[in-house]
Amino acid sequence: MDELPLAKSTLCAVLNELIPGRGPSLPGAGDLGLGDYVEARLADARAGVANALTDLDARASALGGEHGFASLAGETRSGLLREVASAHPGFLENLVFPLYSGYYQHPEVVEALGLESRPPYPKGYSLELGDLGLLDSVRDRPRLYRETD
Repeated sequence: MDELPLAKSTLCAVLNELIPGRGPSLPGAGDLGLGDYVEARLADARAGVANALTDLDARASALGGEHGFASLAGETRSGLLREVASAHPGFLENLVFPLYSGYYQHPEVVEALGLESRPPYPKGYSLELGDLGLLDSVRDRPRLYRETD
């Protein structure tokens, strides 16, 4: 069984709609080239996403987008994405988790957020000290469980 190919430029434009860039230091998800990362993690949802991307390009062409969805202006693009998302249940939902995990692990994003690009072990991360007095009301409550033998 042949798989439908994903429209790469359309996928890139959709990813940029979901996580847009905020200046040169924090690029959009599509600009980081996360399309392949997301595509590799779609598994059974791949065919549905491919159909939705094809529909997105077809509707964009009907609206005058010469090169499909990627060539549309911002507001038109957002509205069309919402329209296609409601016509293809699960389309955006299947993209969001792999997109967010790939985006917030990307070294450029980690650096732009002011974090060190390293695993938490062995150095760990510093945490702010909290006000443990906020737990006093919880500690003062009676037990909500029975003791066992």
